[in-house]
Amino acid sequence: MAEIILRIAAVLIFFAVLFSIIRLILGRTIVDRIVALDTLTVISISLIALYAHVSGRFAYLDVALVYGLLSFLAVLAVARFLENGR
Repeated sequence: MAEIILRIAAVLIFFAVLFSIIRLILGRTIVDRIVALDTLTVISISLIALYAHVSGRFAYLDVALVYGLLSFLAVLAVARFLENGR
């Protein structure tokens, strides 16, 4: 049963990546593209967590946590840059 749930999660993650890439390509404004890129980072964090669970190596969860923090700081930096109008 757990294997079926993990496969369903992997398929849903694949579709999320597909739709985020479409939004990244077709985004009308820079903000749309930034949100799509941030969504891709969140999806990749979930993929890392899924891989950590499947492989049994929970050190990857630390990698996902650091990646999430860096992604958050990057989005804040970009938002601040866009707010100043540069």
